[in-house]
Amino acid sequence: MRTLSLLTLATAGLILTACATATPYQAAEDSYSGYSEQRIESNRYRVSFSGNSITDLDTVENYLLYRAAELTRQSGFDHFIIADRNTEKKERLRNSRGFASRYGTSRFGYRGHYGFGWSYFSPHFGYAYGYDPFFDGYDIRQITRYTATAEIAMYRGAKPANHEKAYQAAEVLKELGAKIVRPEDIAN
Repeated sequence: MRTLSLLTLATAGLILTACATATPYQAAEDSYSGYSEQRIESNRYRVSFSGNSITDLDTVENYLLYRAAELTRQSGFDHFIIADRNTEKKERLRNSRGFASRYGTSRFGYRGHYGFGWSYFSPHFGYAYGYDPFFDGYDIRQITRYTATAEIAMYRGAKPANHEKAYQAAEVLKELGAKIVRPEDIAN
């Protein structure tokens, strides 16, 4: 039984750690967050990057540009032009009843709370259910996620002069490279 409790505690800790960091620069293979691309023609791709609720807009857009530059170089091209670009903002409200912050500490196991001479205990992780006249028991937060998508066309040679949507892939990789956080960077 103790092993099961420790396993549950470790799993909860991993989940909380995963939720407490911004989306790293990674492929979105098994999750909602990360980059993806779809080949449209031999020199044209649709590229996107989706962040979690902690990933800010600038990071999502930088990761999109970085992936476009990386894909351009991997395909044997020198520069890319953004033919179409869109950033989507998804918002929702999260409502959790009686979250652990209500108690001031975040302990595991049974909790007690007293109000008007009655008490209740809850075996749930950080939650307690019941009516509390001194606290309405709701923690409402706004959750925002960004997804940036661009259709890019890739070419060889120098980028066209005076074209505001043209990017030299090597320069993008150099300039944004220091801002890229990979999954292995988070683990260290």
